[in-house]
Amino acid sequence: MYIILLGAPGAGKGTQAVMLAEKKKLVQVASGDLFRKALQQETELGKKAKAYMEKGQLVPDEITIQMVLERLAEPDCKNGAILDGFPRNIKQAKALDKALGQKSRAIDKVVYIKVSEGELIKRLGGRWICRKCQAPYHEVDSPPKTAGKCDRCGGELYQRTDDKPATVKKRLKVYFEETAPLIKYYQGAGKLLEINGEGNVSDISQRILAALH
Repeated sequence: MYIILLGAPGAGKGTQAVMLAEKKKLVQVASGDLFRKALQQETELGKKAKAYMEKGQLVPDEITIQMVLERLAEPDCKNGAILDGFPRNIKQAKALDKALGQKSRAIDKVVYIKVSEGELIKRLGGRWICRKCQAPYHEVDSPPKTAGKCDRCGGELYQRTDDKPATVKKRLKVYFEETAPLIKYYQGAGKLLEINGEGNVSDISQRILAALH
């Protein structure tokens, strides 16, 4: 079974992907993790991606697609996977459909975790990260015991540039422009499941499982 999780930054895709992968006994394939791994291991694709990232440019679709397809070809993905953060646009979606089709496979369902813009700004704008151990915090939902200090290692907490309110609005605008056609694409294929992504994590998880059944 191949499932795609779609949702804006802050919609909780990563959290839900982990829970869903566990429940469905599937592998979670997150494009962000693949990039980090490729960069660390200095693979051929990692080096190509790095050249773009260092210039502050977006990594071309071809590299991202190849990275994901190589991961899906690994033995642990033979029963399917949960795709998190990929595809991001129509070109990537069509390349994925074509590659899976060549192996007589297909995307089964696309779960779109829908969250209002106001809620996304609140979630993202309140995110803080530990400089030392990268532990995430949220000033409303999961604040540290001592302001500005990590509970785990005592490291300093900072806010990433792309989590600052003005940048968050820009990020969301780009996301919705890129993803709106993708939602239509999967709707047209009869594969889209729209889920209310507001509320607590376990309720959202239950909604996703119920929709998939």
